Amino acid sequence: MSASVLEAGPAGDWRLCVAPMMDWTDRHCRFFHRLLAPSARLYTEMVTTGAILHGDRDYLLGFGPAEHPVALQLGGSEPEELAAAARIGAEWGYDEINLNCGCPSDRVQKGRFGACLMLEPERVRDGLAAMREAVDVPVTVKTRIGVDDHDSEAFLHRFVEVVAESGIDTLIVHARKAWLSGLSPKQNREIPPLDHDRVGRLKLAFPGLRVVLNGGLIEVDASRAALDRFDGVMLGRAAYQTPWLLAELQEALAPGTAPKCRADVVEQMVGYAARAQAERGVRLQAIGRHMLGLFHGQPGARGWRRGLSQNMHRDGAGPALLRAFLPATARTEVEAAVG
Repeated sequence: MSASVLEAGPAGDWRLCVAPMMDWTDRHCRFFHRLLAPSARLYTEMVTTGAILHGDRDYLLGFGPAEHPVALQLGGSEPEELAAAARIGAEWGYDEINLNCGCPSDRVQKGRFGACLMLEPERVRDGLAAMREAVDVPVTVKTRIGVDDHDSEAFLHRFVEVVAESGIDTLIVHARKAWLSGLSPKQNREIPPLDHDRVGRLKLAFPGLRVVLNGGLIEVDASRAALDRFDGVMLGRAAYQTPWLLAELQEALAPGTAPKCRADVVEQMVGYAARAQAERGVRLQAIGRHMLGLFHGQPGARGWRRGLSQNMHRDGAGPALLRAFLPATARTEVEAAVG
């Protein structure tokens, strides 16, 4: 792969990604994360092909222009359905269509998609090939390093070798294997040991693939170090629970492009919440819940979390509530910002 591909502009840049997370990375979360990291690649929650083909597309696929570059993650296993859903996603304006081959929940197993697809690499290959044929935007796959007792390096390399026959060039790897039974999805994100080195050897074995590392990246220094070995990093729970980490990493990768203070982000979210309420009747809780960790580790963080948690769900809660529980140090920054 040429350096020009890896060094493309924001729409083709995977250096910093925020993972797709069920019940978390909705359009409000993604707008919030975009403020923190202007160059990050954002991902939707996983959406099944059936939901897209037969459900409320405005609800499932709607997003704002500020979210670009943003990727749609699909859950499915039938090539024709994957192609149709990918085509719809591209028509809605998504910059990438990603196939989920990593989720271990019972629900996705019953639908024959997610991590269990690692046991059917030919099916994954055919689905990705059909998606690529249907759209002009990049098609990618997110996977684990193994599943159940199929966790050898040879298993992973064969899976990638077969999948790459589809023509994809970008692979996002969660550096843990998945257990399809016995562990909850939450436990599957914590109990199977991390193995970044295995993903590193995968990158060396497939130099023509862009490999993005996911799993266990909770600090700026560790993420920056990972970029010496991989083409990108994807942050999940750390980005959600301690979101200022995104701003710190954005600044480390592109100095001068991150927000200067948390207060400025809050003020922009006040404006966003006002527009969302006026235009779509969005309740403040749907927006504020993603912001609870913004002041993590800062004086006044507990009061911020408690104040929002106890009040943002109330009828009539308006955007100004986001200012009401600001820590004292941040309050002075807001007052200076608004004059």
